[in-house]
Amino acid sequence: MKKTLHSTDSQVLKRIRGHGKGWVFTPNHFIDLGSRDAVASALKRHKQAGHIRQLAHGLYDYPKTDPKLGLLEPSMDDIVSVLAGRDVVRLQPTGAYAANLLGLSTQVPMKISYLTDGLSKTVSIGKRQIILKRTTPRNMAMAGRVSGLVNQALKYLGKDQVDQSIITRLKDRLDNSARVQLLKDIKYVPAWIAKVFQQITQVQDTV
Repeated sequence: MKKTLHSTDSQVLKRIRGHGKGWVFTPNHFIDLGSRDAVASALKRHKQAGHIRQLAHGLYDYPKTDPKLGLLEPSMDDIVSVLAGRDVVRLQPTGAYAANLLGLSTQVPMKISYLTDGLSKTVSIGKRQIILKRTTPRNMAMAGRVSGLVNQALKYLGKDQVDQSIITRLKDRLDNSARVQLLKDIKYVPAWIAKVFQQITQVQDTV
């Protein structure tokens, strides 16, 4: 039994190191290396030894260190990607975070909100929070696509705040394939956002 535990310990650590510093992971990444209890014990020991860091329940990283800044926090994108894979759900950025991802807001929220087709929950990572809000299938129709991100960013800004400067910034940011996607998904958005989608995808005539 001890030999098996030792083997699981070493295999788990080998896989972690193989992915390199900054890797975010869950116990599910090691299900092929041993029983659930053996993997849990291995992660606990590696955490106590300082090899890995526990971010939240069932969520870890192989921490990266900067010579000047010290221990670095994992990116929210990496964390969310792992959460989606762990829970087998789709996630759609919303609110201020969606606007920030598109360069429409300089605000970097400490509380990041996502719509999901999974369970509603809040995951705290240090001072930051990831808030998952269960929503309708229609609201998740564009999840993972640029159209979904633009839709949520526009909803956050509000109809009265979306002027020509916002439309121009989106035109500059989105490439042709993204614009084509907006037109494909125009049926899923409110009427006023549909008009904005159309304005974003219009090509100006050149003389």
